Amino acid sequence: MAESHGDAKGTSAHTEADGGHKAPFPPFQKDTFASQLVSLLVAFVALYLIVSRIALPRVGSLLDERQGAIEGDLAAAQKLKDESDSALKAYESELAAARSRAQAIGSETREKLNAASEAERQTLEQRLSVKLAEAEKTIAATREAAMSNVRGIAAEAAGAIVQRLTGMLPDAASVGSAVDASLKG
Repeated sequence: MAESHGDAKGTSAHTEADGGHKAPFPPFQKDTFASQLVSLLVAFVALYLIVSRIALPRVGSLLDERQGAIEGDLAAAQKLKDESDSALKAYESELAAARSRAQAIGSETREKLNAASEAERQTLEQRLSVKLAEAEKTIAATREAAMSNVRGIAAEAAGAIVQRLTGMLPDAASVGSAVDASLKG
């Protein structure tokens, strides 16, 4: 049953044992089975001790360090977030205070300007009232002068009209009394 691998003279391959049979797989050999179990147990215990005493503590310490770093970073991030929140609140309160100061300054300026314009308006009204009083006095004086001239002009015109209508020149006293009576009433 064994196949031959090799040259034509029938030399066997390196897996064949004497007699043309292949050797069984070494872990399945009955005579080496117990020693292999012992060596496997020794290797397992040695590997277990190496892993449990050296590798796992290192991996555990690395995981603990990593967890500590993550928690530290999260705590630092929370602290920075709290600081930024408090800075934002301070900024908003300062902004509100600045707005209220600006509104106060604006209303104060508006009040000052209103008071100044009111004072200027009153000054102008006083000047205009003085000028108006002077103008009324001038108008009254001009009217009096004109009225006094009107009497004389009316007397001359009435005398001229009577002369033209009657052909006779009336006396000045009768013309003056007629003009005075007409002006009074």
